[in-house]
Amino acid sequence: MTTTPETPERSVPKPVFTDAEAGAREFPDSGHRRFNYFVPAKRKQSHYEDVTVEVQPDPRHYLSQGWLYGFADGRGGYPLDWTVLKAWGSDRPEPQRYPGSGGQGYDWPAHGWHEFRDPNEEWEQSIYRNNSNVVRQLTQNIEAARGSKAFEQWNPNWIQFVASHVGAWMHVNHGLGLYLFANANRRAPTNMHNTAISVNSMHRIRSAQDLALYNLTLSEEIDGFDGEAHRRTWESDPAWQQVRETAERMTAIWDWAEAVFVANVVFEPLVGELFRSNLVQQAAPGNGDFVTPTLIGAEEYDYAERDLRYTRALFEPLVRDPEFAGHNTDTMQAWLATWVPRCLTAARTLQPLWSLPDAKPVRFEDGLDRAKSRFRGVLADLGLEVPKELNQ
Repeated sequence: MTTTPETPERSVPKPVFTDAEAGAREFPDSGHRRFNYFVPAKRKQSHYEDVTVEVQPDPRHYLSQGWLYGFADGRGGYPLDWTVLKAWGSDRPEPQRYPGSGGQGYDWPAHGWHEFRDPNEEWEQSIYRNNSNVVRQLTQNIEAARGSKAFEQWNPNWIQFVASHVGAWMHVNHGLGLYLFANANRRAPTNMHNTAISVNSMHRIRSAQDLALYNLTLSEEIDGFDGEAHRRTWESDPAWQQVRETAERMTAIWDWAEAVFVANVVFEPLVGELFRSNLVQQAAPGNGDFVTPTLIGAEEYDYAERDLRYTRALFEPLVRDPEFAGHNTDTMQAWLATWVPRCLTAARTLQPLWSLPDAKPVRFEDGLDRAKSRFRGVLADLGLEVPKELNQ
């Protein structure tokens, strides 16, 4: 009988685990399942805060190695001088950070920009969910209208109005969404600002796309519908040229806070809601159109219930800032003095549009008075004074 020789046991180092390994130490919050490096807006931190706050760390808080990326001029991260507005701590030098320094040097949090929380609590999941719900509903409404031949009920003048003037509004949305909000999003100082402003950008771009696709649908459904009229109107119709000039000037604003302020606090109440709510929404049903208001209404909801909501939360603390309330208030009042006359001029230039539909909406002056009243309410919420230019 043959026996297999035993293999001698090899002598190799054996791992020895000690309490020196990372994670072995226990702290008072070692068993917690939530982050605690920020102060939540409410008693309990929300899931939105867990996935948004400090996604991009800030050396002014605790990032010991400095910014993780920089620009061609050598500056890194989110320079605070990309807006003239200031939050408490903005003028303090960046603290010297090194491994183990933690947040030493400043009270927590390190500076006031990090106090902003988006009341809409937008983050990746909610962004896709909310916008997909809107697109799904609009698509269903349009398909139902096609099936019921609802477009055949439109007055002839209203067909031309939608082709030329409702279609022209897509250029406003496209310009502000792509060149104002998307641009401002990158220069804002925290992830909470970036996310809120980028969602605002997506609202405008999606609304422009909705109108563009709607224009294609109407070109198929209505004989003689001029699918190119919106472009000619935007480029050469006298009624739109002040709106076009104002929108293009807004896209050239470099200061990210001024861009958001002018678009959401000044332009939207005085021009956007004036056109959408006080013209299109009121005139459409009388001219046999119950479809266009669903598209315009979706945009109205985005602004009134979401975009204006985060805008209030963004600027209110700056007006009450413990260090820079006076500076910020004076700056915003100067913005109002510059942009209110421009937006009022643009609004008044649109006045001929009120006479085009067969079934007329409320008088232009009544609609403008409503828009001014809405604007005063927005300023009151922010603690700002109504500029004398509003009476021009």
